[in-house]
Formats: sequence, structure tokens, C-alpha cells
Amino acid sequence: MLKGIPVSAGISIAPVLRLTHETAITQAESITPVDTTQELGLLSKSVEQAREQLEKLKEQTEEQLGSEKAAILSAHIAFLDDPAFVGEMSALIENQQLAASTAVSQVADQFIALFESMDDAYMKERADDIRDVSRRLIRNISGGDTVISYPEEPFILVAWDVTPSETLQLPLQHVRGIVTAKGGATSHAAILARSLGIPAVMGAGDALMEKVDSGSLLIIDGTSGQLIVSPDTGTLATYQEKAAQEEKERQLYEAIKELPAETTDGHCVHLMANMAVPEESDALIESGVEGIGLFRSEFLFMDRSTLPDEAEQFAAYKHVAAAFGDKPVIIRTLDVGGDKHLPALALPQEENPFLGFRAMRISLARPELFLVQLRALLRASAFGRLLIMFPMISHMEQLREAKRLLEQAKAELRAEGIAFDENIAVGMMMEIPGACLQADVFAKEVDFFSIGTNDLVQYTLAVDRMNANIAELYSYYHPAVLRLISQVIEASHRAGIWTGLCGEMAGDPLATKLLLGLGLDEFSGAASVMPKVKERIRSTSLEEAKRLAEHVLTLSTVDEVVQYLKDRAL
Repeated sequence: MLKGIPVSAGISIAPVLRLTHETAITQAESITPVDTTQELGLLSKSVEQAREQLEKLKEQTEEQLGSEKAAILSAHIAFLDDPAFVGEMSALIENQQLAASTAVSQVADQFIALFESMDDAYMKERADDIRDVSRRLIRNISGGDTVISYPEEPFILVAWDVTPSETLQLPLQHVRGIVTAKGGATSHAAILARSLGIPAVMGAGDALMEKVDSGSLLIIDGTSGQLIVSPDTGTLATYQEKAAQEEKERQLYEAIKELPAETTDGHCVHLMANMAVPEESDALIESGVEGIGLFRSEFLFMDRSTLPDEAEQFAAYKHVAAAFGDKPVIIRTLDVGGDKHLPALALPQEENPFLGFRAMRISLARPELFLVQLRALLRASAFGRLLIMFPMISHMEQLREAKRLLEQAKAELRAEGIAFDENIAVGMMMEIPGACLQADVFAKEVDFFSIGTNDLVQYTLAVDRMNANIAELYSYYHPAVLRLISQVIEASHRAGIWTGLCGEMAGDPLATKLLLGLGLDEFSGAASVMPKVKERIRSTSLEEAKRLAEHVLTLSTVDEVVQYLKDRAL
């Protein structure tokens, strides 16, 4: 049995189609000075061909799958216009007398190494976009085929990696799953797989290509990440039964997709989705969620060496706001630092970055940067129901300064005659214990809270959530964490505002009844798990959930909490 990173839920059973990519894009090949003009011409022609190919693929994708999925290709086209990318290739041809294909390979390797060296997962996986563009350029230079031929029968694609353009060209009527040796959950290929509903497992390692051959029967579990090659009869029967049960659940969730998240005694809460990139809009709308509970705006800042200007940010925020119409879209202002690095800002190295210069601390230290984002957000608010959320607030002074800058941005737009939502709601993340203990004070100055349990657990329990050596200590079921959550919700309700939760806990069905009983107003998690959360909500009463939560708050250990919930909340 092999195992990888589960990136798109679902069980699939089908024969393997193994796609082999060259591990080294090309051999280094020197040329004589007299060939330089010819090689520059080959590179220029290849770039123009790639642009035409990508524009055509983008047009086809827009027609067949929608503009959201086609937007990924715009980033690839932008690489072709980047002087730091194509310009460096030309420089290598001129200065080092390299063949065009070798120049492409060397520059691509430099960019790939740069991205893969970054700690942030989203940035790390932008290396796939470089691979995609560079492979296309080299195939054009060599005269190779840029279109892959697929069988007209069901198959699971197995490859070292799969580029976004290759994912978009898959025959949806036949592909049953995607498995790669490299990659992860935030790659564009993974995002596309989720939006297309294709079960996928990525990052399975070198053993994948050693043990899996074309034609082999393969079982993939996109929820657990398990891969079973050539299963025996018993295993095959077990997974066929699981797949059938999964299909029954899918049909059940489809039946309740448009129904409210309402308890048996008539209490309604809101189910939202977390969102990383605009390309996910179509799939999230289709999933039936009521809006976006957390849109991570840092995606605009992280895949680049320069900061996005107001126009670019406005276009992105407007696109998402307009796509969701009257459904709420909560956009969190820039949250970088900690485990998320920003090349354009050249942030200092810190011994303890999670307690250092990050998120709102950066925004307030760079008001000129923050004002650009606030202006873009306000302008986008005229095109949908947009809410603004400030991250990593620990001091009241920070919140008040952020609100002052927001008012300054509003005044500037009024003076310029630019429309925006004058009554735009403003909230804050509750992810620092100190802020939670002052929830009653903060509640008087914002319109809503959103509890970020991922960081709240880390800061409350002094546990690095990225450290495998102490992973067993990290749990949002710790009684101290639950008491903070309860305190925040109670304080918000006393002040007449609502509280949401946008950490992993929101999508954990075991926690649903507990959070409901604690009074949570909004759940925001991965769209793939929210149907199960809705089913839990619709099968219980608020009074029953309150009794359960009241007892849980008297328990002393994580094990006691988890066991009690397993006995009574499922």
C-alpha cells in the first residue's frame, strides 16, 4: 500500500494510465557564437507559439468549464511576458552561447528551486506552474507534441507530476482519478481536481513510479490518501462497497444542498467555505455553501517579486464578490509572516516568527501598503456583499488603528467619487488568547468575530502545530481552548454581534454538535466536508446540543472530551 497527500475527496477504482515526464528537461548544449541569432529566434518563436497555445486552451476552458478554471492559464501567459523569466533565457543564449532549450531548462530550474525552497506550501507549489510553461517552451523548440493522447475508456492518471494545463486537458468523461509523486493540496492541479470533482492524491513519493505500471488496477482514496495497487479480491470488494456508500452519501448531500442548516427545533446557522484562490469560486458556489467565511487575500501577494497594485487587487476582490452576488464574502486582510513568506516585502528572519512580525503587525507598520488593500476592498464592496476581517489582533490599539486607516480609505474614495459600501461590516479574527479574554471589550468595536482555531490552539497550549514531535499535544478539544471559544461566543451575543469559526474544527463532524451547543453562528471550512456538517446539524436539536456542550465544559482532559463526543455526538 502506498500513501500520499489527499487533495480531492472520493474513492476511485480503475486501470492506470502512466504519464512519463522527462526528469531532466534537456541536456545542456553549447552553441557557437554564430548560432546565437538562430537560437534567439527559436526562443522567440517558441514563446509566441506557447502564448497562442495557452490562449486557445484558455478559450476552450472558458467555454467548457467556466472562466474561474481558465484563470489559472492567465498566470502562465503572464510568465511569458516576465522579463525576469524569458529575458534571462535570452541573456543566457547571448552571453553563454547556450542552446535555446538549455537556456529554458536552466532558468526554469532556477525558478523551480527558488519556489521549492520556500516554507509556505502555496509558494512552494508555484514551481508546478514554472514546469508547465517551461515544458511547453521546450516542446515547441524541439517540435514535440504539446497535446497528450488519452484512451477512450476509464483510467486513473499516474504521473511524476501533473501540470495545470494537463489537468485542464483531461477527458472528464473517462478520467477517474489523479495520482502524482510530487505536489500537494495547494497546487493549481489540486485546486482544479477539487473543482472538477476528480478524486486525487498527490505527493506519493518516488515509490509511486517504481511500483505502479500502466494497466495495473489501482484504488485511490482521495480522503485518506491511501493507494492500493493490484488489490486482492477481498480488498477490491471492500472498496467497491465504500465507493457505493460514498455515492449514497453524495446523493443524500445533494438532496439537502439547497436546504438550510437548521436544527430539528428550528434554529438556523450558516455554513460557509474557506477559499484560497479565486479559481475555486465556481466549485464553491456549486457546492451549496452560503458564502465565503474566509478568503485568504495573501494569495495575491505571495507568488511574485513585486506587490500587487490597487487595480490588480480590486479586480480580484471584485471578481469574487460579484461571483457570489448577495452571498457574504469575508476577506481577511494580508496575513503573512509566521509560516507564510512574502518575497516582495523581504521580511526579516526571526527566531520565533509565529510570535513576531506578521499579519496585522506588518499592515500597521506599512500603512501605505495597507491603504492600497483597504481601498481595493472598499471599491470591490460595491459589486457584492463583502465583509472585511482583520487578522492577528492582540491589542485594542491595533484594532482602532486599522479602523482609522479604513476610515481614511473611505474618505479618499468619497473625495474621488468612487462608489463603495458605506456600511461595510468589519470583523476580527479571534486567534490570540489575550484577545479572547477581552472579547467583551472588542465586541463593542466590531460587527463580528471569527475564531481561528488553528492558531488559537497553538498560542493557548504553546504547541507548534508544525512540530511532529509534539503533535499529540495539539488539539482543539483541549478544555482550555473550548472555554475560550465559549467565552468569545457568549461575549459576542451579549454585545449583539455574531461569531463564526474558520479553523479545521468547523469542518470536523465530531465537533459540530458541540459548537452548535456553544452557540456558534457560522461554520466555515473546506467545502468538501460541509455537507456532512449540515447533515449533523439537521439531525439534532439545539436544546440537545446545549446540554451536551454544558457537560463538555465540565470535563478535564482531551481524551474525556473526545470520548464523550464519540458516545453522544455522532
